[in-house]
Amino acid sequence: MDFNDTPEEAAFRAEAHAWLAANAELRGPDDPTSSALAEIESEEELQRAKDWQKKKADAGWACITWPKEYGGRGATPIQSVIWGQEEARFRTPPNVFGIGIGMCGPTILTHGTDEQKRRWIPRLVSGEEVWCQLFSEPSAGSDLAGLRTSAVQDGDEWVVNGQKIWTTGAQLCDWGILVTRHDANVAKHAGLTYFVVDMHSAGIEIRPIHQINDGEGFNEVFFSDVRIPDANRIGEVGDGWRVAITTLMNERASIGAGNAGGGDSIMDMIKLAQEVGAFEDSDVRQRIADFYVKRKGLEYTGYRTLTALSQGRTPGPEASMGKLVGAKLMQDMGSFGMDLAGLAGSLAPSAAPADGTFQSQFLGSPGLRIAGGTDEILRNIISERVLRLPPEVRLDKEVAFRDVPTGN
Repeated sequence: MDFNDTPEEAAFRAEAHAWLAANAELRGPDDPTSSALAEIESEEELQRAKDWQKKKADAGWACITWPKEYGGRGATPIQSVIWGQEEARFRTPPNVFGIGIGMCGPTILTHGTDEQKRRWIPRLVSGEEVWCQLFSEPSAGSDLAGLRTSAVQDGDEWVVNGQKIWTTGAQLCDWGILVTRHDANVAKHAGLTYFVVDMHSAGIEIRPIHQINDGEGFNEVFFSDVRIPDANRIGEVGDGWRVAITTLMNERASIGAGNAGGGDSIMDMIKLAQEVGAFEDSDVRQRIADFYVKRKGLEYTGYRTLTALSQGRTPGPEASMGKLVGAKLMQDMGSFGMDLAGLAGSLAPSAAPADGTFQSQFLGSPGLRIAGGTDEILRNIISERVLRLPPEVRLDKEVAFRDVPTGN
């Protein structure tokens, strides 16, 4: 691994830092991280995020790896990483474009037509429109290919009926990416078709889910005879699984990259242990040291990805491993931090020690362990595609979807 910037990377970092310093304030040590789409609570917050994205786009700092003709900068992947590192040092509005930029946009750029790219990508880059991902369903569990939301073609339109769940920020979004089942008479992976859907369409009902952490960022989304133009189809009819894999690969990379830090919460844990008189306990110190080592392992594994990007190579399986290890580590750290606080560990995050860091981690981690692929799915991917172990037995692989037992 190479931890140093090349001269070109160092020059790019200096340019990025200079622009950020002229347009934003440096974060203080106690500043919270930027809120995500799931945590937006007002139209004012949403508008501030859009304004910041527009400012970056106008200066050429938004979606910098994307083609220039669609509003990007045509920069390299490592330059995108450097930009992200520098932007994280500054106070910025909530990051509500993570799903659109991290998952939706790359999928359209890979599989969309030129007309579709011109239609949606520039307005995503400029912050005019917010996107969500409509994949998970109550009856499918972690098996995305088992989805049942139907799409029936009617002339130049498709009529969609069904339900999606755990859709982050759906109530704030203008567009969504949607996977549907157009044919139940073929094997489950072969009968899927992928669309972009206008979230303001007639027949869409969005119901926020009151979560364990008291937020309402996730949603149920119901489709009742929703009409989607065939022009909004991404890829060919029946090509939905291949297109969805592109989205999922980008999703896991986004989530896995976000699990490599955590230094702030380690320091919060040390301070809390000192405040409650537990730091003198060797078992407590050992546990904190274990967390630190695991965090550093994630961080340095992430550097392998950065090195690959810097050298123009394709990154390996680090994102999947980072997501698998990081989400569980976040849950363990949250649980231990709450234990350290004693009775105060049962308080709501707004009233808890360490600004509720550990309550937020503990209550948010179950969702993170499901989002972007459950632990079980990621273990299968790593075992089959990285370790080359025999694949899991799948009895429904060649069976028409309508004939797959449902247990009902």
